[in-house]
Formats: sequence, structure tokens, C-alpha cells
Amino acid sequence: MIEIAVPKPFSFAENINYLSRSPKECMFQVADHKIYKLIPQVDKPLLIEISCNDDSNLLIHYRGDELPASSDEPTRSMVIQYVREWFDLDTDLTLFYEMASQDPLLKQVIKQFYGLRNMGITDFFEALCWGIIGQQINLSYAYTLKKRFVEAYGEYVEWNHHKYWLFPSPQTIASLTVSDLTSLQMSARKSEYLIGVAQLVSGGSLSKQLLLDLKDYKEAEKLLVDIRGIGPWTANYVLMRCLRFPAAFPIADVGLHNAIKHLTGAENKPTLAEIRQLSSTWTNWESYATFYLWRTLY
Repeated sequence: MIEIAVPKPFSFAENINYLSRSPKECMFQVADHKIYKLIPQVDKPLLIEISCNDDSNLLIHYRGDELPASSDEPTRSMVIQYVREWFDLDTDLTLFYEMASQDPLLKQVIKQFYGLRNMGITDFFEALCWGIIGQQINLSYAYTLKKRFVEAYGEYVEWNHHKYWLFPSPQTIASLTVSDLTSLQMSARKSEYLIGVAQLVSGGSLSKQLLLDLKDYKEAEKLLVDIRGIGPWTANYVLMRCLRFPAAFPIADVGLHNAIKHLTGAENKPTLAEIRQLSSTWTNWESYATFYLWRTLY
């Protein structure tokens, strides 16, 4: 068993509620207030169970048929790093909460979802694909397409009569044809985008570390937007959910507009100019502000 101390504010209940938002999610399972997630390793994937104790710290148990030795320090370190990144435990939310408590829009949602973390997507290729798959379709259908994609080309481990999946590798997707993906009811254009991005990642010309090394948010955004199939929304989604750039801001997102309309009680969705005005005090917290506003939609 591994115990990970969590920073404050943190609420396991709020995070698990967020993860439970879609019954179609295929990359992890939530059951009995526990999270089951298959994570990649060099030799073979590892199934972990995440829960919390009375101190709200995270407890991790290895599950599955072939378990690593409890003394396997490299595996232990890898698991801790993975979970910390997934739960965004290395971000100090103190200043965000201080800012949001004074913000007419955000002060409502931080009370409602106090302790929620930006539950990210640690795998860079998965984040890119999820952003592309979700373009211009409703969220429910996006989950359906992702499930088909993962079950067609991903790997899985079966335990207790349930399959736990790894996201398809860029090498696997890079070798496909457009017709392979359109057979899953993916559009031809999205199929081209997914294969093109897979080829860039598998070839080494595009990587998570490359973007992290840039440090400047706008420079990272430009690099992504220059890739075919990645517009400003997808770029900011990836920068926000995977790269953790705090200023990432998908300002044209329909969900963001709907959340603001709902919270303000306005008859119409806000204009981009109105959103820029509303967000003028969110500097370097745009990512978290967006995430919390999205949460109000579920």
C-alpha cells in the first residue's frame, strides 16, 4: 500500500464525483468510492486502486493477477508520480481560492466544488486525441467514439471480470489508414488528424517534453495550432489538461459560454469581449477558472 499526502484544499469526494460524470468513460472505473486505473509501465501495465483514508490522504493498492513486489522502489516512485500528476497535487491552489473568493462569478463555484482539482490527462497523445475526437460534437457522442477507438486499438488487463484499458499508442495509430478509423464512425477529417498527430508523436517531432521546455504559454499554443487538425480550442485543451499551463484558456468553448450564461442568469451567451472582461482578474488562473466553470455543467 502507498499513501500520498495531499495538499489543502483537497476533496477526494469532489474529485471522484467529477470522474463519475460519464458512464461511458473507458479509461478508468469508479466503484464503491474507489478509482481503478490501468497505468503504463516499461514492461507491462499496472492496475491500481485509489481510495482515501480519514485524513483525506490518497491510498493506492496494486490490483490484478501479477503484482510488483512491495519493495520495488522504481515502480512505487512511478506510481506516486503518475497519481500526483493526474490529481494535480503539485499545484498550490491557495492563491486561486483567494482570487476566486473575490470574483463575482467564481466565488459561487469554489464554494460548490471546494477541493476539486484539475483532474488531468497525463498521457500527451491521449490528450491530443481526446481534443480532436471532441471537436464539434456533443460530449456524449465523443465518449462513444473514444470508447470505440480505445477498444479497437488499445491494450487491456482483465481483473474481477472487468477490462481496464490503456490508450492506444501513437505507433499503433500512426500505422492505420483513414478507412480503419472511419469504420468506427469517425469522420474522414478527424481520422486524418488523428493519424497525422500519431505520426508526429511516434516520429519524435512532437512531445510533451518539447512543449514543457518552451515554458511560454503562447509559444506552446502556436506550436500546437500550427499542426493540422489542432485549432485554438484543442491546443488550449491540451495545454490546460495535460501540460498544466495555468494561463491556458479555451475562450471560445461552448461549454464555458453556457456555464457563464447559467451563472449570470443572462438571456444570451456572453460575447468574447464580455468573457475577456469577466476574466480580467484571472491572470495565470484561467485554466482553473475554466475547469471549475465547466464543472457546473455536469
